[in-house]
Amino acid sequence: MFDALSTKLTDVFNKLRKRGALGEEDVTLALREIRIALLEADVALPVVKDFVDKVKEKAIGQEVLKSITPGQMVVKIVHDHLIELLGQETVPLKLGGNTPHVLFMVGLQGSGKTTSSAKLAKFLKDTLRKKVLLASTDIYRPAAREQLEILGQQIQVESLDIRADEKPLSIAKRALEKAKLEGFDVLLVDTAGRLHIDDALMDELSELQKILKPQEILLNVDAMIGQDAVKVAQGFQEKLALTGVILSRMDGDARGGAALSMRAMTGCPIKFCGVGERPDQLETFSPDRVAGRILDMGDIVSLVEKASVIASEEDMEALQKKMEKGQFDLDDMAMQLRQISKMGGISSLLGMMPGMGQIKDKIAGAGLDDSLVKRQLAIIQSMTKKERKDSKILNGSRRKRIANGSGTTVAEVNRLLKQYMDMQDVMKRFNKGGKKGFMRHGLRGLLSPK
Repeated sequence: MFDALSTKLTDVFNKLRKRGALGEEDVTLALREIRIALLEADVALPVVKDFVDKVKEKAIGQEVLKSITPGQMVVKIVHDHLIELLGQETVPLKLGGNTPHVLFMVGLQGSGKTTSSAKLAKFLKDTLRKKVLLASTDIYRPAAREQLEILGQQIQVESLDIRADEKPLSIAKRALEKAKLEGFDVLLVDTAGRLHIDDALMDELSELQKILKPQEILLNVDAMIGQDAVKVAQGFQEKLALTGVILSRMDGDARGGAALSMRAMTGCPIKFCGVGERPDQLETFSPDRVAGRILDMGDIVSLVEKASVIASEEDMEALQKKMEKGQFDLDDMAMQLRQISKMGGISSLLGMMPGMGQIKDKIAGAGLDDSLVKRQLAIIQSMTKKERKDSKILNGSRRKRIANGSGTTVAEVNRLLKQYMDMQDVMKRFNKGGKKGFMRHGLRGLLSPK
């Protein structure tokens, strides 16, 4: 996410930091490079121009040029304006008033709208503790309603039963009636899309809007189409009162043009972003955190939040007690590795750690990718229960047997055991830091390429 832009901006700021003092010419040159980086990231030209002008106005001020750390001051100014560009604050869903709250998902065909509907339903159920009913009015795309029904079953969210030859307006009325009668908190309606915006699509959405009176009309757009995502949003905005945007496939968008242009060009807040294919890979869009990732400052808050969802308070406390007694074993390490997988894998976590953009090549060279976790788990699972409890008994012949059983090498087994011992040291050092300190430093120990 934002890899290309982040790399270029990091290079610009590294040059600024190396200079003891900055002149106006230095700032102007840096801003020219920032302008090029933003344009290459497919950010809309008016947005780039306004952004650069605002940064320049503050960056050439006397308090910056005469600062002890002018390079850092410029970084802060860019960071602050990136947050402003992305929307300043996180905008939550409108879920006030009488239930059921009706959420309306709209978008073009192929944008990932149905998948995003299921992800949002899971977020509402698991994070906001809402009773959700899913309904699809898409009778045009083959098996669209069946797809939503299957996704609903996977995330354990009820969906409206499918009736043959039923029209969209009839489906909407039946869904609303069921949601009211059976006490659902939220009715989430996945509407039909088209390959392009046309009158037929908009007329149907308008009729559905009159029946359902939604609190939220959320536009799902594919982040990977860049500035075209903004054009799609503007097209829908002309006909519907959009309340928010969901950017799907943001994990595959190395440029970031859609995210950086959307709020400024449409005034419509980005409320969520899809960061993977799994149902739990939907994140609340937070301007300050996204700005931090773009500038390679990391996002420790999101990292800790992800860890908090995966690991319960009771599990964390039990593990900390074991560590305090020096009982952290390889079964516990395996549990931590499984949590990494559930949190989106190593690549997802590294993107949240400060300064990782500057050592990407070293990380790649160390073989630190998502397959590493699978190999390490295979090694631990190839051990006996006794070996997992007491690693000191793992002599040469046992290590060779484990390597053969896990399809790895003795060198990889040795590396994991060294990492386990390092992990023990890290855990002992930071176990007094509480849950946040434990997850932050514990994960860092697991991810270190030894």
